[in-house]
Amino acid sequence: MSSYSIKKTPGDTDWFRHDRFGMFIHFGLYALPARHEWIKSYECIPEEKYNLYFENFNPDLFDARDWARQAKAAGMKYAVLTTKHHEGFCLFDSQYTDYKSTNTPFKRDIVREYVDAFRAEGLKIGFYYSLIDWHHPSFPIDRFHPRRNDPDAEMQDEGRDMHIYAAYMRDQVRELLTNYGKIDILWFDFSYDAPPAGDPNGKPWMRNGGGKGKEQWEAEALIALARELQPGIIIDNRADLEQDLWTPEQWQPTEWIKHEKTGEFVTWEACQTFSGSWGYFRDEMSWKSPEMLLHLLIDTVSCGGNLLMNVGPTGRGNFDSRAQKALNVFEDWMRYHGRSIYGCTMAEPEFKAPAGTKLTQSEDGKRLYIHLETYPFDSLAMENLADKMKYAQFLHDASEILWEKDGNRVIFKLPAVKPDVLVPVIEVIL
Repeated sequence: MSSYSIKKTPGDTDWFRHDRFGMFIHFGLYALPARHEWIKSYECIPEEKYNLYFENFNPDLFDARDWARQAKAAGMKYAVLTTKHHEGFCLFDSQYTDYKSTNTPFKRDIVREYVDAFRAEGLKIGFYYSLIDWHHPSFPIDRFHPRRNDPDAEMQDEGRDMHIYAAYMRDQVRELLTNYGKIDILWFDFSYDAPPAGDPNGKPWMRNGGGKGKEQWEAEALIALARELQPGIIIDNRADLEQDLWTPEQWQPTEWIKHEKTGEFVTWEACQTFSGSWGYFRDEMSWKSPEMLLHLLIDTVSCGGNLLMNVGPTGRGNFDSRAQKALNVFEDWMRYHGRSIYGCTMAEPEFKAPAGTKLTQSEDGKRLYIHLETYPFDSLAMENLADKMKYAQFLHDASEILWEKDGNRVIFKLPAVKPDVLVPVIEVIL
């Protein structure tokens, strides 16, 4: 069994650490301008102009069953959908706002269809809910708000009541956690400090210096409500209140994240994109290579973490060809190599990864997986293995790999030509 002691938290994280791989879905009005999910803030778009996207939101190619099938085929075991992003637009039929998908030409509850489709495929259900809301009239203007640079921004900010907005969030979270059955993950996003001195987005009149955290969100009440409605749910730490899940974004830890006070290993999940943005971005070209996509997954699990890989559907509601190609990379590899990911974690410290490789180990300790991220020609040596292993094979075809002892080392005899697999894996039976 794995000897690692992991920090206990309020939610049920056992299944989460077993499943290892999920799909993030960023979908909203920003899919129509198709130039970043933060476009309303980046371009300081006024409400009347941004409303054009609301009036024209009609993703006629949206098929939640197709989304779910693609996620499952790619080897993903759970999903997290943006029920509301920072723009404030809701993909569910909330009774507390008119700014929702059921009031657009589309007229459908996207969250309902997502839940039903992904649950039917056996995938666990996650909801992303933005703590930020650039549409709500009670949300105070801060360093990110689209109205921050208006000449009359201070006047516009007068009378905005964060208590009213925090109550609105609780009302909507109650809807999300009551109306859609069992929800496995609640992904809040996000808290932020005041901008540094001299930052043009900070204004003297901004409350809390232009930042927002647990006091502004009334996070204790919000999270208590969630846990009352969905006992066992996993909640991230982004409401500025430590919960179950640490979530590094767009950077890749190179070791298991430890709690800053106790030093215990924590449950963590890297969230990454196929390209440089979360929402659909038509002209964005920094798409990750197939090798990089697989390395992100392998490297994450080798450090005891999960990977949440994002898709940004188009304004018509489908995954574009670039996203489908990226998902196909995972599908082709995970079909044969899922055993080195599911139910696996960081290898025991006695096993040191040879250069160009990453290790994972089954939680029962019986199998070690050597991922050949850089193929080593015709042999591979590994220390501290000679007295522990019984058998070795390539995982993709169960073909035997011959090996010999050299003291406490094992030398694997590999084919000189790399197998036709992006990242071959040696499965070692211990």
